[in-house]
Amino acid sequence: MTAVLLALAASLTWGFADFGAGIVARRLPAFVVAGVVESAGLLVSAAVVLALHESPPSASQFAWAAFAGVVGVVGLAAFYRALSVGAMGIIGPITATAAIVPVAYGLARGERPSTLQDAGVALAIVGVVAASLERVPDRRRRRFGPGVGLALAAALCFGWALVGLSRAAPGGTAWSVFTMRAAAVPLVLGVVLVSKPPLRASSRALGLLVVVGLGDTFATLLYSIATTRGLLSVVAVLASLYPIVIVVLARVLLTERVARAQLGGVAVALAGVALISAG
Repeated sequence: MTAVLLALAASLTWGFADFGAGIVARRLPAFVVAGVVESAGLLVSAAVVLALHESPPSASQFAWAAFAGVVGVVGLAAFYRALSVGAMGIIGPITATAAIVPVAYGLARGERPSTLQDAGVALAIVGVVAASLERVPDRRRRRFGPGVGLALAAALCFGWALVGLSRAAPGGTAWSVFTMRAAAVPLVLGVVLVSKPPLRASSRALGLLVVVGLGDTFATLLYSIATTRGLLSVVAVLASLYPIVIVVLARVLLTERVARAQLGGVAVALAGVALISAG
């Protein structure tokens, strides 16, 4: 039960953080947003490591955490960009299918999902396809909505980041999160320096991104602890329910509207995630 509550708390926190980042990403380049978020997270995670006095993890655990940081920041940039060009109520649920990666990984390592979880994976895939397609105006055919390709790429990256973090967590949850940020920050800042994007950020936007970085780091710590107390194939799925928060906030605060067929796809995808968790 502790693992379930920790994973759900991580999911809730990620939802609020990602919504805030998505708002700012509509004004600033995605890698700039990711850079500020990751830098704030690096400082917080460093403070946590110093406060807890955890013993350093093994080289293998360091490597897994660094891997998670690299693929995670690539996914984060893709996700923020997708949120800036697409409907949040569609993009969020698509990235929730990241849970399929750790479920498959857990299966390969001997975990055995139930029939409900198998059905959930199938539903999640069908739901993503339905949510991703939008009707072309004045035509009877459909096309992928804006940002869908980026959201799918983000989901793949997030899935492997969840796997990497779960492998690093036994060596110390604080160390694993710190190592993730330490690997991600130089990469994202390097991209920003090379691309030299226009920077017209207000102090309010930067302040919001710092808060997002704090929330993202806190959620990552919660997830990291949860992986040490429960099955990866269950914990990862529960932690991937954050799109529900994004969908609700986008509907309430942005009055975002999407087609009924796409909303149906969102519901099916989230139902699939729920089945994976129930199994």
